[in-house]
Amino acid sequence: MDTTALLESAANGDQAAWDTLVDRFASLLWSIARAHRLSDADAADVVQTTWLKLVENLGRIKDPDRLPGWLATTARHECLRQIRRGDRERPTDEEPWQAEPAPGSGVDAALLLEERNATLWRALATLSEQCRQRLRVLMATPPPSYAEVSAALDMPVGSIGPTRQRCLGRLRERAGLAGLGTEDGA
Repeated sequence: MDTTALLESAANGDQAAWDTLVDRFASLLWSIARAHRLSDADAADVVQTTWLKLVENLGRIKDPDRLPGWLATTARHECLRQIRRGDRERPTDEEPWQAEPAPGSGVDAALLLEERNATLWRALATLSEQCRQRLRVLMATPPPSYAEVSAALDMPVGSIGPTRQRCLGRLRERAGLAGLGTEDGA
C-alpha cells in the first residue's frame, strides 16, 4: 500500500494502516534520535512525540510522498528540543541521591561496552560484503534517504527495507552465536 493510501486510512482510524506507517518509518526516527546521541529514554520520547505530531497533523499532510522528510524534520526538531530541555535540567547539590554511585558506572561498564562493541564488529565482519556495505550505508549519520541509498547501492527503493531487515537478522544471529544477547530478548 502506498503512503498516500496509508495516510488516508490512518486518518480515518484504520489501525492496520497506522501500524504499517509505524513499521515503515520507525527505524528512520530511531536513527535520527540516535544520531543526536540521546539517552534511550530521551530517544524514545523523541520518537513518540514525532508520532504524536503526525497524529495531530494527519489531515494536513499535503504531499504524502514527502512524509519521510516531514517525519525526519520533525524528529530532528524534537531532538534539538530534548537537548535544550536537558541543558536546562541541572540537578542541585541538595538532592541526596547524588551521593550514591551511578549503577553500572565505572571501569566495569566501560570494559563491558568495549567488549560488546568488539563482538558486534567481529559479527559484522562475518557477513557478506553486500550486507556489510548495505548496513554501513543505511546506518550513516545523518541517515540517508531511501532514494540516496537506492542510488548508492544500485538497488530498487522497495528492496531496501526488506534487505536491511535480512542483513540485521543475520547480524543478530551471528552476534548471538558469539555470545552477545539482546537486552529485550528479541
